[in-house]
Amino acid sequence: MKGHVAGRVPIPVDVIQGTTYWWCACGLSKSQPFCDGSHKGGDHTPVEYTAGESKKLFFCACKQTSNSPLCDGSHNAIP
Repeated sequence: MKGHVAGRVPIPVDVIQGTTYWWCACGLSKSQPFCDGSHKGGDHTPVEYTAGESKKLFFCACKQTSNSPLCDGSHNAIP
């Protein structure tokens, strides 16, 4: 089961090497694309991502990706 659609375009983030990010998998966070604890009591938990290098990445906002936490283009199939 995938999370709620929080957006229909990926969210660009300049990640920093060695930094851990917690991607919102439920789609309810007010701090997209990252977790703010809104999942509590639900079926989803955040996904841990540690940046291997500093660069711009595109985090999934539609929560339908098969490559979490990163965008795989799944938003293009949402009606």
